[in-house]
Amino acid sequence: MGDEQGQVNMEPLLPTSPTKKVKSARFQVAQVGDKNKKGEDDNVVADENGWTHQGSMRSGGDTVQFTQYAKSFRHYLTREALPAESNYRNLLSFGRNSVKGQRPTLEQLREEEIKQGGKAEKSSEEDLENQKKGKVIKFGWIEGVYMRCLLNIWGVMLFLRLTWVMGQCGIVQGLLVMTFCNVVTTITAISMSAVSTNGQIKGGGVYFMISRALGPEFGGAIGLMFTLANSIAVSMYIIGFAESFLDMFQDYVPGWQGIVDPDFKNFRTNDVRIIGSVTLVGILVLAIVGMDWVTRVQKALLVLLMCSQVDFIVGTFLPRSAEVYAKGFTGWSIETAKSNLGANYEEGQSFFSVFAVFFPAVTGIVAGANLSGDLKDPAVAIPKGTLSAIVTTYITYIIYGTMVSFTYLTAASGSVEEYEMWTNSSYDDSDRTLPSYLDCTAGSREGQKCEYGTLHDQQTMAVISFTGYLIYGGCFAATISSAIASLVGAPRVLQALAKDKLYPKIEFFAPGWGANNDPVRGYVLVFFIALACILVAELNLVSSLLSNFFVAAYALINFSVFHASITKSPGWRPAFKFYNPWVALFGVILCVFSMFAMDWVTALITFLITAVLYLYIYYRKPEANWGSSAQAQVFVNALKGVQSLTDTAEHVKNYRPKVLVLTGNPAHRPPLVDFANLITKKLSLLICSHVITEPGSVHLATLKESTQTWLTDKKIKGFYTVTESNKFEEGAKSCLTLAGLGKLAPNMLLVGFKADWTNDLDVAKQYFSVLQEAFDLAFSVGILRVRSGLDFSGHIQAEETESNEFAEEERRGSFVGAMGEPIEGEEVKDVKALEGETDSNNERKGSEPSDEGADVVPEVPKFLQRQRTRTRTISRSVYHDSEGNPVSKDIISDMNQFQSTKRSGNIDVWWLYDDGGLTLLLPYILTTRQQFSDCKLRVFTLANRKDELDRETRNMAALLAKFRIEFSSVVVIPDVTKRASDASRARLDILMAKLPEGSITEEELLANKEKTNRHLRLSELLQGHSKDSEIIFMTLPMPRKGHVSAPLYLAWLDVMTENLPPTLLIRGNQTSVLTFYS
Repeated sequence: MGDEQGQVNMEPLLPTSPTKKVKSARFQVAQVGDKNKKGEDDNVVADENGWTHQGSMRSGGDTVQFTQYAKSFRHYLTREALPAESNYRNLLSFGRNSVKGQRPTLEQLREEEIKQGGKAEKSSEEDLENQKKGKVIKFGWIEGVYMRCLLNIWGVMLFLRLTWVMGQCGIVQGLLVMTFCNVVTTITAISMSAVSTNGQIKGGGVYFMISRALGPEFGGAIGLMFTLANSIAVSMYIIGFAESFLDMFQDYVPGWQGIVDPDFKNFRTNDVRIIGSVTLVGILVLAIVGMDWVTRVQKALLVLLMCSQVDFIVGTFLPRSAEVYAKGFTGWSIETAKSNLGANYEEGQSFFSVFAVFFPAVTGIVAGANLSGDLKDPAVAIPKGTLSAIVTTYITYIIYGTMVSFTYLTAASGSVEEYEMWTNSSYDDSDRTLPSYLDCTAGSREGQKCEYGTLHDQQTMAVISFTGYLIYGGCFAATISSAIASLVGAPRVLQALAKDKLYPKIEFFAPGWGANNDPVRGYVLVFFIALACILVAELNLVSSLLSNFFVAAYALINFSVFHASITKSPGWRPAFKFYNPWVALFGVILCVFSMFAMDWVTALITFLITAVLYLYIYYRKPEANWGSSAQAQVFVNALKGVQSLTDTAEHVKNYRPKVLVLTGNPAHRPPLVDFANLITKKLSLLICSHVITEPGSVHLATLKESTQTWLTDKKIKGFYTVTESNKFEEGAKSCLTLAGLGKLAPNMLLVGFKADWTNDLDVAKQYFSVLQEAFDLAFSVGILRVRSGLDFSGHIQAEETESNEFAEEERRGSFVGAMGEPIEGEEVKDVKALEGETDSNNERKGSEPSDEGADVVPEVPKFLQRQRTRTRTISRSVYHDSEGNPVSKDIISDMNQFQSTKRSGNIDVWWLYDDGGLTLLLPYILTTRQQFSDCKLRVFTLANRKDELDRETRNMAALLAKFRIEFSSVVVIPDVTKRASDASRARLDILMAKLPEGSITEEELLANKEKTNRHLRLSELLQGHSKDSEIIFMTLPMPRKGHVSAPLYLAWLDVMTENLPPTLLIRGNQTSVLTFYS
């Protein structure tokens, strides 16, 4: 800048000493100005290091200000909040924070004065956590995931089935079996790592990951199946422990005859029940005591498990007794390896049958993930611990399988005498009277089978091991640790499922106890399920089903990664990058294949159970807004569908009435909304449009959200849009031109008839102008009139919903029948705010709204918005007036006239002019609805000449037949041009007398004399033919530009439709909507 006074000195901030430089992450700014300037700086006293008490430091003549000692950046300098983690916690849905007082809202940033006060609200879950006292136990990746996965994968299969697998498959195919199983689990673990690092993982493990990734339907199905499978698995592991325990006593205790069973050799079920029940009680006590003790016990079991493996390894290198050699042990031998190189499948066995037996051995990869709520950092622990455990166990399985194949034969008799006779060279061939201990053919042994060797003896590893009893210890460690993991994991999955309330009454299991939120109720439930299974003691029938449940969960984990990737949701950005969606899809295929390879019957049962649970939750529609890939797919499908629709050429056979309804606030005009819904429900597009004539009077975002919720809970399949404009006419035109996307846009305008049009001609002219604008845009136009009127805002103050269904989780927002700003400090329960637009005299009007589709500020109510308990199934609505009294039944009946009341009369169709067929199509659509399904169509049309009545009738009947529209009768009107009666003319005169003088000129009346007479005559015919029908459809007269004014046109419509049943005046856009071609 040219001089010293203007220099800005940027130096690193926060020096550790005046002479020492520090990190350059932050900066200090030298004061700009005269170095000799005197002022308040002179009064600042510096300490011995040059630091002042105001957060500055003197350096020569410059005073350096440090920003960390300045006033708070927020509140003093700006209302903006700096990026912080707390602003992104507990997001219920897009753009919502559960914690107030953090990031300011748009209104707070933009309003002139910010409102102070109000404490930050915390979620109930956070409050509960803060109230809990005690030591919180959280585990790292080693003891939380790695150790638990090792204990589950090194299961009882390692000691009892590994040798059998190698005996059946041989070295090559046996290693392929292990590799194939681990490929499935590795792909699944990679997918699980991606899911677990895509955001914060809470308790619930596999259920939490699947439900948040794929939605509540898949998550709820797998969560319940996973809980049940683990509960039954507890009993299976304990039964395995009890049987191994009894085997050990039988081998090492001479004369052992069991506990209570006298025939212990052939029947020991009661002994298994006793030992299993006692063991289960001990595991339950251990779980209730706490996860700290569970971890300690599992550490001890892991040590025992590793010692048993060391015992096995050592045993392969030591010379053994003749008894061991007679059972098939050879020590390390190339010859033994050559004999075991190929497969030796017994009858009924194959590669895939062996795979089905071995695969459950590797299904323990989710043991750590199921304790996700007890991990310090699940996003780090789950990938690292699970993948490390898979690598470790795969290597050990490969090594142990190879060791067995090099040291043990597939079959041996176990006879020491035979072994010595055939291995002792002192015996001549003539002296060897016994068969070789390796000869296990049935012919040489008179039908007896060998009992030893890898094919026949499940205790082969115990024979190979140095001590033998340590192998039993390994079996005990494997079974007990797996039982503990299942009993601890299943209740946590159930607790997470209960918190989400996906099933009725399941929230009973949601509460937890202690600082770790232990699911004690879940422990008790799993205990009783496992105890019942132990008492049954025969679980072979369900063992395959449980394995299929686990593999189904793995398939869904893989599918969630694939699905989240292909939907390309911006929220899918896992920190774990070593995944591929197509590999995940391959993992899905492998998992499904594995299910059918294990047992195709149980695979089908698993698919059936999953489908039933999925459909139950799908149709129950719980409140679960988790940002799943299924939700992302909805958007993708909708976007593709709209684009595809826009790119598809239109055809008359595919015509659908896509209706834009000027409803104003939909809750104020329920008959109009219900009628439009009858036309479009499950068929086409419905948009309720609302014009607010005082911009800025309401919060539009809140109004749109709450009104859309009102439509949803009224089971109205439609959308709500709102616009602000100083004039209703301009706002309505905006809706006409902007509503919709591409070809998913309205093609028909529906409005309520303006029965009070004589009160305000300016508003009536705007109403008429909107109709003209709709025709200019090639819209079809419908005008609905009912005797009781459509606007009920003056009669309803509030609407309550009563339901017999259970209450679901709290959700921000409410069901809205009105618009306005939130009311602070009021407690609102299940109330739909319809705080009404009340007339000054609060009397019922027989006309439609004075400003169709628009609301003005003097009539705008307050909108109640609070967190509340809502119910999904709405049984009935109870309305109250401004004094809190129930609204009369007559008014309620009028409001609900187009709802579920069954009708059986006539639907009269006055197809006066050919508008393309819409006048005929809409009543046909109405007959497809249950409410009007018993009604009969009567078609009325005009004749050109009196002498052509019969021919016109036959022609119309033939046309209807070609259109495949059923009708009860066709009536041709010959005398529509006949002069109207004096009474009809008097009615028109009375109506016109209400208008200001000059509203309709004599010239206009004279120019439209014939049309006026025709409409009066139609009024008489309607009264004569259709006054008792259920509903009337009549072709709307076309208002020609420059030939008819708004007052005269509305007078025609008013006279024609006065004192009639519900009447829809409808005019197509002169384009065919019906065809008789295929």
